[in-house]
Amino acid sequence: MRMRLRVEQDIFSIRQLGREVARAVGMEAQDQTRMATALSEVGRVLLAQGPDADVTFTAELYGVPSLQVTMAHSAVGGASRLAEQLQQVGRLVDTMEVDDGGAGTTVRMARRLPPGAPVLTPSRMDEIRAGLAHHVPGSPLDELAVQNQQLIAALDEVRAQRDDLARLNAELEETNRGVMALYHQLSDELEETNRGVVALYAELDEKSVQLRAASEAKSRFLANVSHELRAPVTAIIGLGRLLVDSSSDELTEEQARQVELIRSSASDLLTLVNGLLDLAKAEAGRIEPSWSAVDLKAMFGQLRGTLRPLATRPEVDFVVDEPTVSTIRSDEVLLAQVLRNLLTNALKFTESGSVRLSVRRIGPEVEFVVADTGTGIPPELHERIFEEFYQVPGSKPVSGKGTGLGLPYARRLAGILGGGLRVDSVPGEGSTFTLQLPVEGT
Repeated sequence: MRMRLRVEQDIFSIRQLGREVARAVGMEAQDQTRMATALSEVGRVLLAQGPDADVTFTAELYGVPSLQVTMAHSAVGGASRLAEQLQQVGRLVDTMEVDDGGAGTTVRMARRLPPGAPVLTPSRMDEIRAGLAHHVPGSPLDELAVQNQQLIAALDEVRAQRDDLARLNAELEETNRGVMALYHQLSDELEETNRGVVALYAELDEKSVQLRAASEAKSRFLANVSHELRAPVTAIIGLGRLLVDSSSDELTEEQARQVELIRSSASDLLTLVNGLLDLAKAEAGRIEPSWSAVDLKAMFGQLRGTLRPLATRPEVDFVVDEPTVSTIRSDEVLLAQVLRNLLTNALKFTESGSVRLSVRRIGPEVEFVVADTGTGIPPELHERIFEEFYQVPGSKPVSGKGTGLGLPYARRLAGILGGGLRVDSVPGEGSTFTLQLPVEGT
């Protein structure tokens, strides 16, 4: 659709026609007003350059549906100055281009149609053209009245938006007050919690110092008591040996039995005293390992020979496998002490079956395994057996007596050697103690 712009009166006509075209293609009321205003402003600027400007309305149906308006003027040159004058008008439409052609100056504007606009089929386009052909432009007063109505509607919309904005600001302010109150509350609670945590840490530090002092006092007490008890107990054993010596006066059968009972009790007490002294030394950190290359084949042979007398029951097979690892770097005395404790403990609580010592290498570490077919240990007591003086309820050694110090001492020595000691056991099936040590020591 085309229209010629000659005089100022035509500005009102082009404004009205632009609004009608925008309405016909499905634009919303605000977009209709923007398009009409843009047309009247561009028309006013073009008429200032001289009369005779052609206005063409085109509907783009492909791609993004849009309404395009081309306003061509015969004046040549001044496109840059015209573009600067129309800079504000360009905000009313989606795109605006101003250029100089061979026949004059051309202004092109376009605005997209809303998504809900009717589809502009060829038949729909014919209906729009037929309807606009009967359009009779109104007078300037009519256009002024329409503009006033649009202005009033715009003011009402602005007022409604202002009221909504004021309401939103009030809600936001109320929310901010709530957030600030919550922030202050959380800050106070966090500060109170921090004070509690600081106090708790101070109390824990104090308890730690007290526990360390108590542990040191216990170690000193055990060491002193063990040292003081060793001498008289040794004397009792020596006197008992003299009483039963062949060179002494002969004792009656009852006297000999009583003396042997004294010697046996004194020996058990000496074993307990020695265990307490060793444990006290380990807890006090007075045991320093002497690192050297340990020949495991020689050590296993020594253990096999020294512990063979303890395996006196034919129902129990005492087996020391040939080591698959030749040497490791460790303390030979401490390592032998750990293995001896584990094997002695296994022989005490194994009534039938076997007690076996083996070694295997796993990466940079070696594992010494002492497996027996004894009474076994319930899972909930796997850690408690490493406590001092603790013995599994109901367990009775087949031979000898247990002091409850062998396993705790063995675990402490394992830690001193840079490794660890663990147990896997099932009641009625036996136990497996695993000593894990680094191959190269520490």
